[in-house]
Amino acid sequence: MLIPPPGRELVVSADAAIEGVHFRAGDPPDLIARKVLRTNLSDLAAMGADPLGYLLTLAIPPTRDDAFFAAFAAGLAHDQRQFGLTLLGGDTTAGSAQLVVSITILGHLAPGTALRRNGARAGDALWVSGTIGDAALGLRDGAHPHLARRYLLPEPRLGLHLAGIAHAAMDVSDGLVQDAGHLARESGLAVEIAAASVPLSAPARAADALAECLTGGDDYELLLAVPPEHDAALRDEAARTAIPFTRIGRFLPGVGVRVRDARGDEMIFERKGWSHVR
Repeated sequence: MLIPPPGRELVVSADAAIEGVHFRAGDPPDLIARKVLRTNLSDLAAMGADPLGYLLTLAIPPTRDDAFFAAFAAGLAHDQRQFGLTLLGGDTTAGSAQLVVSITILGHLAPGTALRRNGARAGDALWVSGTIGDAALGLRDGAHPHLARRYLLPEPRLGLHLAGIAHAAMDVSDGLVQDAGHLARESGLAVEIAAASVPLSAPARAADALAECLTGGDDYELLLAVPPEHDAALRDEAARTAIPFTRIGRFLPGVGVRVRDARGDEMIFERKGWSHVR
């Protein structure tokens, strides 16, 4: 039996990662473990929850030896210490063609404070944490240390107190444009993004690949719907946690997501992000 701390509610999220889809076969095993755990922690951050523990299931191909899993376990242990959570159990199975890592993560939060995707309101501003596009560029060009690290080791934005500030939230996993569209659709609205306002790191700016940055995915930053009267509260929270936030758009009546360039013209993309339906 697992009971959350007194006066707290339990939240649960589950996610799976497949070799060749969510991570590369040649990625270091400790970083594979840490990335998969951190992407699940990002789901807790998007709800405004604190981590408690997790369940781990592995489907193991015959090509992985004991040394691989020793390093994998060391990576998990490192981030368990860093983020204050415990492995609660799980299962393993052999014979898979690729390594599959599935995590069910548990967290806790104050009753009634969970942030959801469907709470945005017309007139809310769209804010994003951190910088966008580094991970996608790091996947394409692993030679740049900053970009490679952002792909291999996302930073879950835990510790923010966003209840009463944001109306809705989610993390950016499938691409900024795609996930902003998810947030708008779940809330029955349209969203408009000012591409020139989207925060990019210096290496991402130097790459001159704005469309790739906006649609590439794997950022694991937070998207928030925040009413204008709460701007100051969000800026205070950003200063308290040293997590930068940038206003990049707004929610409007209607449907769909529109991205406008610096001239105000709508940008058209071949694809808006990663799709799990092929």
